[in-house]
Amino acid sequence: MFRISERGLQVLQKNPTELNNKFLRQFPEFVEFTRGTRVQTKKEDELEEDNVGTPFETLEVAYQSLRKTLAQDLLDRIKICSPKFFETLVVDLLVAIGYGGSRKDAGQAVGRSGDDGIDGIIKEDKLGLDVVYIQAKRWEATVGRPTVQEFAGSLEGHRARKGVLITTSRFSQDAKEYVGRIEKKIVLIDGELLTQLMIDHRIGVTEVNSYVVSRVDSDYFEEG
Repeated sequence: MFRISERGLQVLQKNPTELNNKFLRQFPEFVEFTRGTRVQTKKEDELEEDNVGTPFETLEVAYQSLRKTLAQDLLDRIKICSPKFFETLVVDLLVAIGYGGSRKDAGQAVGRSGDDGIDGIIKEDKLGLDVVYIQAKRWEATVGRPTVQEFAGSLEGHRARKGVLITTSRFSQDAKEYVGRIEKKIVLIDGELLTQLMIDHRIGVTEVNSYVVSRVDSDYFEEG
């Protein structure tokens, strides 16, 4: 439904011979309307230009978008799982990365721990030449320096040199700076890195589709 405005009625009373842009520009409302339209069109053109890229770039952008969504979905699922399941997930991930030797060895190692701020112990390599102590925190709040400092103290109590502290949340800047200053080697894995590692090592994810991108093999067409 359309209704003519008071301004429109006044214009019609003057019996204009022609209604075109030139005639309508005498009205501030029309000028403002056209200005807004031009600005919007310009913005749309700029966005379209920004989105123009090669097919490879388009595929990369789409892939990164899907990966980002998957990472968030993984993190949401982890946060509603039990703490025990989270500890199992951490072991599965570290074994997939290359620690622990085997899933059985890693599981037994974790099962023996539980005191002094240590959630698990896992072999650093398949030969078991060294061990890595684990602490897993399924938290929402930011993990600060005191928590990391307490974990470092736990390593000292076990005469351990290496540790991995994994959380579903994030680490404060102070905590990150702290691990860079101490002698102990402590790796901090926050929720974002955790999900990226899970995707890379196929923990908790399953492949839906795969695409192979090919190019012309110039060597094949060389005539000797």
